[in-house]
Amino acid sequence: MKIGTTIRRFMQWGAAAALGSALIAGAQVSSYGDKQAGENAGDQLPNVLNHVAIEQHLNQQLPLDAQFVDDRGNSVRLGDYFGKRPAILSLVYYNCPMLCSEEMDGLASALEMVKLTPGKDFDIIILSIDPTETPQLAARKKNYYVKRYGRPETANGWHFLTGTQANIDAVAKAVGFGYVRVPGPDGKLDQYAHASSIELATPQGKLAQYYLGVEYSPKDVLLGLIEASGNKIGSPVANILTYCYHYDPQTNRHSLKVVRVVQVGGMVTMISLGSFMFVMFRRDLRLGREHDLTSKRTEDEG
Repeated sequence: MKIGTTIRRFMQWGAAAALGSALIAGAQVSSYGDKQAGENAGDQLPNVLNHVAIEQHLNQQLPLDAQFVDDRGNSVRLGDYFGKRPAILSLVYYNCPMLCSEEMDGLASALEMVKLTPGKDFDIIILSIDPTETPQLAARKKNYYVKRYGRPETANGWHFLTGTQANIDAVAKAVGFGYVRVPGPDGKLDQYAHASSIELATPQGKLAQYYLGVEYSPKDVLLGLIEASGNKIGSPVANILTYCYHYDPQTNRHSLKVVRVVQVGGMVTMISLGSFMFVMFRRDLRLGREHDLTSKRTEDEG
């Protein structure tokens, strides 16, 4: 019973410690509209993220005449994917070193639980915000995610697009997707700071619903697709943004500080849990021996 009590205490204490670590890690996710600060403000976002946001333009018409190149190298219009069924739209870039893969992984995982068929009930449109990316790269990404999704027969419902800056900007402006080109570790302007979201659009190409972050509820996605197919426009969601921001020479110290806090927090939690277990088990063993000695003396005296 003593050991059971210790384990219960350990679980309660560990849950509290894990919550504390989660709150520390939560510093990497910030509410939309927060004021940004410079590199000396360790508890706020870098200045570059002032220009990164998701503005929810519900009922906004997408630019269906915007021209792109699909993953087969064919010239297409955005409107080629509308008219019959709703669509899921995601703005990413294929060489993203961080968040974009998490976003697409989250989308694929959610769709695995949605009992609808891409290409039949809805379309998936993945648009690169990097005008230098190629159809060949788009094709590799498509092959990976169709394989991950596990239903190769739905490949015609997945569309990975590349395009010119003007056409990308036309879609980004309609969606309300703010992003900024930033330097990578080598100093070249080949990465982007952006937030993570997917959007649902009606068969007429009007924005019907936004889902923010990198994990999406299959139930919400299913309901959103059903409502969008009926041309129903949803409601705004809480603007809690997850940022993709890999490197900026002016604020690199800030970014590393966040990572180190999370790492140190995890190590402190593990050391504390181990120490707690050791101390409590020693205490219970000592109390158990004293109890046994007391019981033996009582029996001897009896």
